[in-house]
Amino acid sequence: MPLGRGGLNNNGMRIEQDQIQQHNDKLAGKHRKKVAQLSNEIPDVKKIIRQLAAFQVAIPSWALGTGGTRFGRFSGGGEPGTLEEKIEDVGLLHALNQSSGAISLHIPWDIPTSARKIKALAHEHGLLFDAVNSNTFQDQPGQKHSYKFGSLQHVNEKVRKQAIDHNIEVIKQGKALGSHSLTVWLSDGSSFPGQLNFRKAFERTLEGLREIYAALPSNWKLFVEYKAFEPNFYSMTVGDWGQSLLYANKLGPKAYTLVDLGHHLPNANIEQIVSLLLMEKKLGGFHFNDSKYGDDDLTVGSINPYQLFLIFNELIEGMDARGMNHATDLGWMIDTSHTIKDPLEDLLQSVEAIKIAYAQALLVDRRELNRAQENNDVARAQELLQHAYRTDVRPLVAEARLQSGAALQPIELFRALSVRKQLIAERGVKTKATGL
Repeated sequence: MPLGRGGLNNNGMRIEQDQIQQHNDKLAGKHRKKVAQLSNEIPDVKKIIRQLAAFQVAIPSWALGTGGTRFGRFSGGGEPGTLEEKIEDVGLLHALNQSSGAISLHIPWDIPTSARKIKALAHEHGLLFDAVNSNTFQDQPGQKHSYKFGSLQHVNEKVRKQAIDHNIEVIKQGKALGSHSLTVWLSDGSSFPGQLNFRKAFERTLEGLREIYAALPSNWKLFVEYKAFEPNFYSMTVGDWGQSLLYANKLGPKAYTLVDLGHHLPNANIEQIVSLLLMEKKLGGFHFNDSKYGDDDLTVGSINPYQLFLIFNELIEGMDARGMNHATDLGWMIDTSHTIKDPLEDLLQSVEAIKIAYAQALLVDRRELNRAQENNDVARAQELLQHAYRTDVRPLVAEARLQSGAALQPIELFRALSVRKQLIAERGVKTKATGL
């Protein structure tokens, strides 16, 4: 496909509306037939399309380049080396799907030299700033004290103070950009029995979180993220949703649990966890990914899409029960790491998988499901859920994109425009996007 008015300019690469329109025109005929067929089968399909169009998923700045493992890292070329380039890449995603309208920054990897200029650049791309993320899981150049044995849990008060000050600085950076939430993930824990005192580790961590919580602006949220293991393998100081909930309850009404789908032990019932956190009004949001073994950070929906659907089924039930806005009342973020895929293609796939699961869950006949549950009609309940799950809702997700001015087939257009090839030409082959 010819580039038209797209391609490179003074502010990096852009995908123009006429390119999207040309792409959509070629696919419009078949697409309209698919939507018409679903419209005959699904009641209130226009409402579902409106809900899909409103649903935005924040893109993490650290997922825009190839990730790393403990063994190595394989650059894919054309990775964004600056915050400006990261915003440009999220702008490309948002132009293609109109569902990636926010970027989640990682400090200190993404400290802007000028918050005013960065906000203006984000605005050019139609982007807002979602949660800012602190980093006490690795030592930074010039850092005075090491986090080798933990941060907020550390036995040394000076290390704890350094971690607290860092989180408060992250709040200041986020406030300048218009963010309204802070995500705290702690790698603190122990790898051997007897290494630390569990009670003291919890108390020290809580004390530090209280200081961070006190620094929050009045309209901010604090997300306490948990993880079952890694980098510590005997204990984690925020190891599961119960510990996170305990911290959040002790901190106050602005503190919430953040659920990362990969941060559980195998076979954990994440959908039940989500339901109970919603019931307790302590679910803050998500880091979406998928996993086979643990924190694999794989493409959303690539391993167990049915589980993703079941999670959204519980989300809709719980949010509707509380009168919550699906699009705005929780934090929807991706947290994936790419070693062999094009990161932008992976993120397009992840957003698509999230929207598909959401759309499928919107199809569930809640009245009938409740009737089946109250009558102990197990087979009927299963049929209702699986009927929704087995419905091909991709045309509805595509229609929501079409009505929002995005591409009917984002990855197809991404490849047709040779976006990665142009990014490599602009930025080079050997580039690095994260601090890992």
